Amino acid sequence: MKSDFLLAITQLSAEKNLPREVVIAAVESALVSAYRKDNFATTQNISVKINPTTGGVKVWAEKTIVERPKDARREISLDEAQKVKQDVQIGETVEVEATPRNAGRIAAQTAKQVILQRLHEAEHSAIFAEYTDKEGDIITGAVQRIEPKQIFIDLGRTEAVLPTVEQVRTERYRVGQRLKVYLLEVAQTSKGPRVVVSRSHPNLLRRLFELEVPEVFNGTVELKPIAREAGYRSKVAVAARQEGIDPVGCCVGLRGIRIQNIVNELNGEKIDVVMWNPDAAVFIANALSPTQILGVELDDREGVATVVVPDRQLSLAIGKEGQNARLAAKLTGWRIDIKSASAVEAERAEAAKPLIEQEEAVVDEGLPVPESALASAETQAVEEAEPLPALDTASIPPPVSLQPEVAAEKPQVRFAEDILAPVPIKPVPKSRKKKKKGAQDKEEAGAGIKRKKQRRELEVPMDEEEY
Repeated sequence: MKSDFLLAITQLSAEKNLPREVVIAAVESALVSAYRKDNFATTQNISVKINPTTGGVKVWAEKTIVERPKDARREISLDEAQKVKQDVQIGETVEVEATPRNAGRIAAQTAKQVILQRLHEAEHSAIFAEYTDKEGDIITGAVQRIEPKQIFIDLGRTEAVLPTVEQVRTERYRVGQRLKVYLLEVAQTSKGPRVVVSRSHPNLLRRLFELEVPEVFNGTVELKPIAREAGYRSKVAVAARQEGIDPVGCCVGLRGIRIQNIVNELNGEKIDVVMWNPDAAVFIANALSPTQILGVELDDREGVATVVVPDRQLSLAIGKEGQNARLAAKLTGWRIDIKSASAVEAERAEAAKPLIEQEEAVVDEGLPVPESALASAETQAVEEAEPLPALDTASIPPPVSLQPEVAAEKPQVRFAEDILAPVPIKPVPKSRKKKKKGAQDKEEAGAGIKRKKQRRELEVPMDEEEY
């Protein structure tokens, strides 16, 4: 039956998720500090051994063999030393069991503190060793708390830090959200291992392709350079290591199911999968897809590639705020100058203009021109001249005499205004304004009253006295 001491060690190892041997070693180291404080000298070498079966504790102290020991904690006689080990001599050292009967309260408290400290150190070492091997891989965690400059993600055994520079601007995080992050760095600090993760690193996209595309995981399809603007758009160059395999089709998947899973994990980030080619001109043309490319001119000294595109696709080649051209430059490693076809023709015409002006100046100044140049010009003029059409003599009219026999007088020209008689124009009377009906009635009534008044004045009244 196991002792309570061993049961406590087993429980502690399960809680801390540490091996049982690591916990026992930590307890032994703590007991060494506790026993040395009360029962042994400060500089004396002692060791503690715990029996993993019974849980018994034994303390072994190193002592020097002398003829007459004066300090029992550090020295031992030859006879006692030979009981432990037969072939020993005076002046040598030997380990002797020196387990104290009991430890004081202060020693027990010291042992407790040292045990906790050793367990923390052992736990930190185990975490550091575990996540150091995972550096450069994808791990999954949950958002634990959000601070202004960083986000803490719970990985189970430890916390990971997501700094602001490694976050995606278009993403919004919330507590409890599950995220796949790229393990960027594991550093050992005084407070334990510090795990730094990223959501904007280009290798996060590479690891997601390895998870979703089996051909990429087993090496049949190789991922070449990756250019990424986290949260907006990315370009991935792929190449096949085996003949008969379409690398772009493998990465996209049937009906785009594979690439869609990656896009969903990156919260809608657009991903362009292009074919890699060892020829730089062809690779640059592929990198600017889906734009149609008319020509690519490379300048190896300056590292500049001049790309000619149709006029209608100039904005498509440049992309929104120059995003397509910028990602293509990152992907290929060349500085890309995009020009339209009309602009290139205008530049060529402008470059040829001084030559034409020089030839015209030579002709105007009357400088002698070589006979060979004249001969070639005459030959070219003869070759370019079109043959004259044959004349039809039947269609030519007979000649007209220039001096007629009778010179007829020219008729006098008369104009239309001279021939036609002038028509008298009657003046148009001014239109009278119609009076309103009410005003007209009032006027008529006034006229009637006036006539009645005049009639009364004309009538002579008769004198009644005459009758």
